[in-house]
Amino acid sequence: MSTQQYILRQSAAAPETEQAWLLYITETRYSEEWNSSLHTHDCTELFLITGGHGFFHVDSAVIPVTADDFIIVNGGVPHTETSDRKAPMEYVVLGVEGLETRSDSGGYTVIHRFSEQRQASACMRMLLQEAESARPGYEAVCHNLLQIILLLVRRREAAALRPVAPGPKASRECSLVRWYIDGHFKENLSLEQLAAVANLSKYYLAHAFQKEYGLSPIRYLTRRRIEESRFLLAETDHSLTHIARVLGFSSLSYFSQAFRRIEGVSPREYRQRCRGRQKKTGGAVPPS
Repeated sequence: MSTQQYILRQSAAAPETEQAWLLYITETRYSEEWNSSLHTHDCTELFLITGGHGFFHVDSAVIPVTADDFIIVNGGVPHTETSDRKAPMEYVVLGVEGLETRSDSGGYTVIHRFSEQRQASACMRMLLQEAESARPGYEAVCHNLLQIILLLVRRREAAALRPVAPGPKASRECSLVRWYIDGHFKENLSLEQLAAVANLSKYYLAHAFQKEYGLSPIRYLTRRRIEESRFLLAETDHSLTHIARVLGFSSLSYFSQAFRRIEGVSPREYRQRCRGRQKKTGGAVPPS
């Protein structure tokens, strides 16, 4: 019989990652309607590229990324992703509160060919499974899996992480609702559903969200849909009826009214202006 035994140091200090908390986990694969617009989040995001390749945009920087790369982006830092159409990019992203990459990194860190990718990928797969099943105790399992991922990242000196104080409870709840809207704006969402996401009353959520972001959750939902419609109007040939339907508007007339109220022109006029700019420049022009 052969036995190997490893003794762990009992005096090891508790990791600084302990105060970090997982807010959400998302699995994404490139599609033809992928909208690559710069955006921000209130929390830090951790990206693990699991397939394909493309580019990661942070402020003015454009960084080639491929499978096994790991990216950390602090809250409030504008970023987006673009994919190679021939090798569609896939990634898992974690929204984490209470942690950020070091302050002298420009608000982001990219680790090419993450040496701990296999272990991190396995943990993220388990996170997805636990979150989907929502079995008793899944929140604690997810929290501990996050700690493992963060400890794997800390093995890389270039990816130095540091704890940060979490925001007020109301801000965290509003941030969670905002993230949910960003990921589900094409669905038929109600204030009651959004309040249930954060386990709040709809009246408290409406007040707190308005105070945090300057507009109600439903108005934010409408603006998010209009933002996506600008991309579809400029970059696709989908009909207005199709765009209204896929973005969750109850009718074409409601979509047109909302678009005109926010953009100052009708969807048709906006598309015509984009087509005119494209003809002048000889190529596609992203929506302004």
